[in-house]
Amino acid sequence: MKKIILPILFAFVLPAGFSCSALKNASLTEADAANAIRQMLEIGVRQGIQGSFSKDAIMTTLFPESMRKTLTTLQQLGLLNDLDRFTTTMATASEKTAERSIPVFVNTIQSMSITDAIQIIKNGGTSATDYLRAHAGTQLRDAISPVMKQTLDEYKLTEQWDKLMKPAQSIAGNRINLDLPNLMAGLVSLKMFEKIEEKEKDIRANQSARTTTLLKRVFSHNWQ
Repeated sequence: MKKIILPILFAFVLPAGFSCSALKNASLTEADAANAIRQMLEIGVRQGIQGSFSKDAIMTTLFPESMRKTLTTLQQLGLLNDLDRFTTTMATASEKTAERSIPVFVNTIQSMSITDAIQIIKNGGTSATDYLRAHAGTQLRDAISPVMKQTLDEYKLTEQWDKLMKPAQSIAGNRINLDLPNLMAGLVSLKMFEKIEEKEKDIRANQSARTTTLLKRVFSHNWQ
């Protein structure tokens, strides 16, 4: 279902009224450049969902360095098996939350101007990902939190988390961050941007990563 929905979503990302003026010394147009950036970001968003939420990543988010004593407490209480089952389900919930957050990226990409796209092409590096971070970072985090809460409730993970952490909390006190939706929203946002950045670097540097005709044409051209 995901493979069907995404192309439909991004079909609306490409407005029809682009300027078709040819760029200097190129048969490519400004519209080509803008469409290629949108296409590259689409691929990054889609692939950013898959395999991004490992149990290790979730454990690091839930138990950062400052909370390692809490993890030791859970071990001493014999709760590591429960924690392992919890993080496995959390990985699935995080991926589903990322899928449901795609419209936030769509809206940001849709609002990108041709001028922005051309500048991103010329700047190289990770400028497309940087654009998304600057224009969607805060909005994305705010949008993901309620989506994550909905998913957590769907999998009954909030109840499991509270039950799991209750004995540890009696020992560690208020140092434990129990705001699970906010913690995991941060992880989803972070991982999606990391994957988008990886894909941008790959497409810019490697011909084999340019899997569409448009990406091959645009990113094989020297825009400087």
